[in-house]
Amino acid sequence: MLDVIVSNAPIFLLVAVRCFAMIQTLPLLSGTSVPRVARIALAGYLAFLILPRALTVGWNVDAYSLQYLLLLIGEGLIGIIIGFYVSIIFSTFSSAGQFFTYQMGFGASQVYDALSKVQNPVMGQYFNLIAMLLFLQSGGFQKLFLGGVLRSFQSFNAYALVTHRDDFLNFLITGLTHLFLDGMLMALPIVGTLFLISVCMGILSKAAPQMNLLSEGLPITILVAFLLIMYLMPVLCEAFLAIFDQAFINIEDLITQVGVKI
Repeated sequence: MLDVIVSNAPIFLLVAVRCFAMIQTLPLLSGTSVPRVARIALAGYLAFLILPRALTVGWNVDAYSLQYLLLLIGEGLIGIIIGFYVSIIFSTFSSAGQFFTYQMGFGASQVYDALSKVQNPVMGQYFNLIAMLLFLQSGGFQKLFLGGVLRSFQSFNAYALVTHRDDFLNFLITGLTHLFLDGMLMALPIVGTLFLISVCMGILSKAAPQMNLLSEGLPITILVAFLLIMYLMPVLCEAFLAIFDQAFINIEDLITQVGVKI
């Protein structure tokens, strides 16, 4: 193992930089609960597994030149782009929970989310955890590392960032667009129901002020929101898996599109 790494050290370092940059930006592996030593070891192990395929790409560059340094920076940017796109997918589920958190009465429930590393409402963090469990259960990391990273080394290298930067830019903009669209579509049934409850409470409070329905509106909206989440959870899980599958298809399309042009 060491003999193979030492004899191909420049190419191994290029592969390891892309893997480490992706691991540093992935939602689960980039958390503070994962030690930095473990991330470096995982990146090195992935680089060793991918090295035989990477040798066929044909990186003919001097390891002591400025061009090699620019290649290292480019490989790191490619890893960041892939990891950032996966983070965008998980932000979709977090945004879906944020859309109806305030309407259901949990507006002051901001807590620190270790996965997204931001202040996140309770329901956004709950949806994020459910999405992470489904991602692990459906073999998402296997598809990402074996299907995405391995094929990316077979298809394009750091030169593609310069020659096909428009494709990468459209890839990220499309991911950000689907973030809000998919999040709103998942939260729309709950948001619409809670909006109708708020309208009914307002009408009834005006018709019969002595009933004091506004004081009872908070527990009612919380109860209805939890009942809706309970009954919609199978549908939401299917939506989560469909979004993951579409994300992997988009990554493969980018790899195919850029790889054909090289």
